[in-house]
Amino acid sequence: MKAAHLWLVALLGFVSGIFLRSFFVITDPQLGLATVMLLALVVLARRRAYSIHLTYLIAVILFFSCALCGVVRYSVAELTLESERITSTDAVTLNGVVVKEPDERAKTQHLYIESETATVLVIADRYAQINYGDQVHVVGELVEPEAFTSDLGRTFAYPGYLRARGVTQMMIFPDTLEVVSAGEGNILIAVLLTLKLQFQSALRSVLPEPEVGLAEGLLLGEKRALGEELSEMFRQAGVIHIVVLSGYNVLLVAGFFLFILSWFGSLRVKVVGGVLSIVLFALLVGLSPTVVRASIMACILLVASALGRQYDILRALLVAGCIMLIIDPYLLVYDPGFQLSFLATLGLIFVAPQLESRLVSTSTLPSMKILMIATLATQISVLPLLLYQIGEFSVVALVVNALVLPAVPLAMLLTFLAGTLALFSWWLGSIVAYGAYLVLGYILLVVQVCTSVSWAALSVPLFPFWWVVVAYGAMGHVLWRVAMRDTTHNETANWQIDEEEGVRSTPSSSS
Repeated sequence: MKAAHLWLVALLGFVSGIFLRSFFVITDPQLGLATVMLLALVVLARRRAYSIHLTYLIAVILFFSCALCGVVRYSVAELTLESERITSTDAVTLNGVVVKEPDERAKTQHLYIESETATVLVIADRYAQINYGDQVHVVGELVEPEAFTSDLGRTFAYPGYLRARGVTQMMIFPDTLEVVSAGEGNILIAVLLTLKLQFQSALRSVLPEPEVGLAEGLLLGEKRALGEELSEMFRQAGVIHIVVLSGYNVLLVAGFFLFILSWFGSLRVKVVGGVLSIVLFALLVGLSPTVVRASIMACILLVASALGRQYDILRALLVAGCIMLIIDPYLLVYDPGFQLSFLATLGLIFVAPQLESRLVSTSTLPSMKILMIATLATQISVLPLLLYQIGEFSVVALVVNALVLPAVPLAMLLTFLAGTLALFSWWLGSIVAYGAYLVLGYILLVVQVCTSVSWAALSVPLFPFWWVVVAYGAMGHVLWRVAMRDTTHNETANWQIDEEEGVRSTPSSSS
């Protein structure tokens, strides 16, 4: 093992510790025993036992040290949440601040209210006039969140999902919900959300439904604006990721910011401006795990370009994941968005190059080829986990993605321009909005046509989780074998070329 790979060993150890602690309670005596064993390994390394390669021994020590760190980090997060739990069997009174933008649903809205003691999820009426930063007075009964089962028989660990958001208790339709004052939240986020609401209002004045709902989903991640029926169609078509702000959308936004900044100033100005733009956009759309992961990777890319360093996408992905797990270790097991986002990116890193070298050698439409390969790679990489979590397989996903994804950048650009111009002039906004209407209508038409067939999405019976582990193990084994075979083939080809060059350079006997 190379010493340069030790950082990967450390990261895998940290993730393994969090993963183990997510399922098993590790007591203090067990933690102490593990620490003693680790110290024994350290003593063994200091004595340089030559029967064991020192680098491998250091790797083992590093792995278990970081695994212990992962266990401790999860335990600290758990103790912190449990210490904030409110113990009461009667109705409780909360005075707190709405710390996230209200999540509006069809008939309800979810409010994350932070009091002096805890953060509580309050489910209120859809039309209650509550905004980010409002100081509210709430009276109601606290309940524990419960796991629920979907129509396809999948159980969603809702308590863990809420823990990843710092919540352990809920209040459903409280007896009293009153706004005491406004403007108590973060000033920067409040300003951004105010601009967002103004933009949405202007956009809705120049675009009709359902196109405006899709536009808000593409640009701002407002999936609820689509409505339940269209959201289900997009899910069956395998393109729901474009309306929940996937890494693809964030990449397009980051590219747009960089294009604008390329006209101004030095490289340092572009990098600082790009990082600030990405951070502000992430704050604006709500800091979902997918957005955070893509934003961190984009910022790493900008910093690497400023320092003249080569950008390693795999290392950037792992660094982004490690940062997110240090902040919130519950994401690893309990947040499907975090899991699927990372698997999709790993598919682009490892699966896409293999598909590109084997499926299509030439193409008259290189952009279409890239989209098809990227779509197929991400579908393969997320399929086992997606089937386990959702229980539905989109038969038409490859075709729909190939038809829809080329239109997404244009739709986002026209949507942004239409909403921005409509803030100042309804007529100018309407002119651009007509182009956005056509592109958005095309996306909706493709999704509606492709999901109109009965076999567009197939249900998969529930299966045990170890099948997922076996599937990813087999996938990793195949990729490793293919990579080793390609390496051997390239070395053989280079040896043959060197031999031929050597023969050609050898003087003939007649001379």
